[in-house]
Amino acid sequence: MRGLQSEDYREPDCLFCKPTDHTGVKPVDLRRCLERLDALLGRNDYAAARRHLDYWRAEALAGNDLRGLLSIENERMGLLRKLGDEPAANEAAEHALALIPRTGLEDTVTAATTFLNAATVCKRFDRAAEALPLYEQARSIYERELAPTDERLGGLYNNMALALVDLGRYAEARTLYEKALSIMAGQPNGALEQAVTELNLADLAAAERGLLEAEEEIEARLDRAWALLNRADLPRDGYYAFVCEKCASCFGYYGRFADEQTLKQRAEALYAGT
Repeated sequence: MRGLQSEDYREPDCLFCKPTDHTGVKPVDLRRCLERLDALLGRNDYAAARRHLDYWRAEALAGNDLRGLLSIENERMGLLRKLGDEPAANEAAEHALALIPRTGLEDTVTAATTFLNAATVCKRFDRAAEALPLYEQARSIYERELAPTDERLGGLYNNMALALVDLGRYAEARTLYEKALSIMAGQPNGALEQAVTELNLADLAAAERGLLEAEEEIEARLDRAWALLNRADLPRDGYYAFVCEKCASCFGYYGRFADEQTLKQRAEALYAGT
C-alpha cells in the first residue's frame, strides 16, 4: 500500500464535476477495505477506521473507481456520524448523493441505501425535516425491490420513525416501529435490533404522552429490551458491544442505572477483547 498523497485528496472536483470517464478505471479492493474496517470497528478504534477509509477513498479517487468510491462514501457517512463530525459527514453525504447518477445506479437498492445513509446524517445533526424526503426516496425503492421481510426494510423503518418522532408525527412513527419489530423478529440475531426499537418506542411514548402518563408503557418497553439484550443465543461480538453501548444511556435516562452500568461494562469488556 502506498501512503496518502496530496493529489489524492485534492482531486475530488474532477470526479464530481466533470463527465464520467469509464476508461482507465482501477477498481479498489472493497472486500479488503471492508474486512479491515469491520476489524477496526470491532475494537472501537474509530480514529484508525477514519484513517483507513480516508486511505481507500484516496485510492478510489486516484483509480477513477466511482462505484467503489460510492461504497466508501457510504461507510464514511456512518462513521463520521458516529464521531459527531457534522461538516465531514455532510460532505460525505453530498458526494455520495452526487455519485448516484454518475454511476448509473438510480432506482437501485444501492441508491436507496445511499439515500438512507444520507438521511441518517441529517437526523443525527437535528435536521429531521431534511432527512424525511431522503427516507421517502429510500422507502420507495426498498419496498419495490426488497422482500417485505428483508432486514434492510426493518432498519429503514426504524430510522425513518426517529425522524417522524422529532417532527411530532407520532402515529406514523409507531406504525413504522411496529413494522420494524415484526421484520426483525424473523431475522437471525434480530433481537438486538428489536431491543433498539423497543427503546425507541419508550422514547416515543414519553414524547407523545409525557413521562408520568406513559410510565407503564415505558417500563414495559425497557423490560422487553432488557430481556432481548440478555438472550443467551446472541453472539458476544463487536456489534453486540456497539448495541449495548448505544442502549445503555437510554436505560440510564429512565433511572435504571444498574442496567446502564451493566451494558457499559459489557461493551468495554468486548472492545478490550476480554
